[in-house]
Order: sequence, then structure tokens, then C-alpha cells
Amino acid sequence: MEWIPANTPPDAEYWQALLQDGEHGPAAPPCFPDIPWEAWLTEPSDESGATWEQADAATEEHRSPWDLARQALESGQIIQAVVTGCNRGGAIVTWHGLEGFVPASHIVSLPPASDGQERRAGLHRLIGTALSLRIIELDPDEEQLVLSERASLLQKGTGGNRVMEIHPGDIIHGRITDLCSFGAFVDVGGLEGLLHISEISWSHVHHPGDLLSPGRVLKLYVLDVDRERRRIRLSLKRLQPDPWRSVEERYRVGQVVEGTVTQVAKFGAFVRIEEGLEGLIHISRLPSGRSAPSRKPIQAGDRVTVRIIQVDGQRRRMRLSWEPTEAQHVQT
Repeated sequence: MEWIPANTPPDAEYWQALLQDGEHGPAAPPCFPDIPWEAWLTEPSDESGATWEQADAATEEHRSPWDLARQALESGQIIQAVVTGCNRGGAIVTWHGLEGFVPASHIVSLPPASDGQERRAGLHRLIGTALSLRIIELDPDEEQLVLSERASLLQKGTGGNRVMEIHPGDIIHGRITDLCSFGAFVDVGGLEGLLHISEISWSHVHHPGDLLSPGRVLKLYVLDVDRERRRIRLSLKRLQPDPWRSVEERYRVGQVVEGTVTQVAKFGAFVRIEEGLEGLIHISRLPSGRSAPSRKPIQAGDRVTVRIIQVDGQRRRMRLSWEPTEAQHVQT
């Protein structure tokens, strides 16, 4: 069975907690479906060759606000939205009849180290003003819209001749300006780069914020350059060896190894053998006997011993079997 990481649906409870308690509340960040790179890089067109930008002038009044929001997200459009309210977590804005949320950490005028009272005062001063924003996350089904003022600072065409100096295969440095569910935006000398979530690590990444933070400077590999739109596609993991390329040289069928459970699903459990290298224990090869008082259900974070029963580097697949030991999976 081939494992394809499932996207976690948006968590309505997270958004409710965010709007009520602020971005620093106890809820964990949501995981949205990945937005394809092609949608971010390529400007869509209809059959006649007309771009969305050309068509919008004639059809915008007939498009739903969520369609406009989706277009703005995918194109990186800078929009103007009026602040209509706030809570301790950020500002509430209105755009085309939609209500959106700007986390306090994404508002330029609020110092990152400001205390609660200073932050509240700063947010209240923004009510009635218009902010230049970029949409960074949206979910029409849950009527959730998240925007960022910091992400809007990188305007089109501010890279000068820099875009002509960068080529696919180059290794460059860039500073992270913003994080969102599908990756990180990177400032490369005034150019806007996208580090997609799939290019952060050879391991599965649930959210870019698990490994990255705004302001961090990274050494990055250039995957692609769009000179017309002055955007580049970047990779962090390509600067590290792909562990699957040499997996059959380092591991063999029948070998017993230790690993860490990273995810438990209905059909089995995934175990990380080393960074970027995970295998699957099918449920049929997991221990039964969960009703025994000395055993507990397997869970993420458990250190386990497994036996390798299949290695396929080309298909990036490793099948494992539970290897019982006296200490393994016994409650203390």
C-alpha cells in the first residue's frame, strides 16, 4: 500500500478560538490542502488567451467574493481592506463584503515584543483605517479569511535587475517574510520567492511553522525563475542528500532497526527510521492484544523496534513489521 499523506481538513474550532482568544490561544494551527505551485506561478487564462486580469474588469461584478479572494490569493494580489474591529489576537477587516482576520504578528505597526495592553491600544487605533494586505489563507466552506500586512511589503517589480541574475540551480540566501499553510514567502533582494511546503524537508511537514519562522535567513536552491512576474521557486531540501537515493545501500530486507512513530492511521502506523525516511507498518503487522493490561495503543512519538520487509528506493517506499521486544510498547 502506497502512503500518500492526507491533508487535514480545516478545524472550525481553531478559527473560533482564534477569533475569540487571539492567535496565541491554545488551539493548534490548521492544516489546509496544499495550493499547487502552478496556481501560484502561472497566470490563468481562458480559451481565447485573455488573462484573469483582463477579464476581471468585465466580470468582477458577477464573481462571488470568494472567487475574488481565491484569485487574489493565487496571484499574490495586494488588496485594500478596512479595519472594522479587533480582539487581542489581531484585527478584523472587511473586503468585498467578506470579514477577514489579520493576526497581530502580521501587522507592521505593532511591535513584535509589545505587551498585551500596548497591542490592544495599537489595534484599536487601526479601526476605521485601510490596510494594504495579502490573503495568505482562505476556506470558503468555513467562511474563514486570513490576511497579512507584512506579506504585502514585497511589491511586484522591486527586484530590479536581480531577477536577471538568478538562474535555476543557483544557491542563494533569502529571508523569510511570511508563513502560510502551503509554504513560506522569501525576500531575495527585493524579489519574491516561494518555498513550497513540499520543498522544506525530505520528511513530511505538517505546517511550515513547525520548522521555520519569519525573519530567518536561509540558504536556498533555486528551482525555477519566472522573469516576467519576477518570482522564483525555491527549495531547502534540495541542499540535503535525498535519503531515498541510497536507501537500498544502507538498509536490507530482514534488518531490525529502531524508529519513531510519526503518525497512526486506520490502516497502520508510519515510523521514521531517519530524517526524511519513513516506512509503514501495516495494521496486519501491528500487535493485537490491545485489551491486555500490559499493553497500550501505539501512538505518535513512541520509540519502536521494527523489521524491514521491503525496500523500494525508486518508489520511495519501505514496508515494516513490528518486532516484539520485552520493553517495547509496555506501559510504565
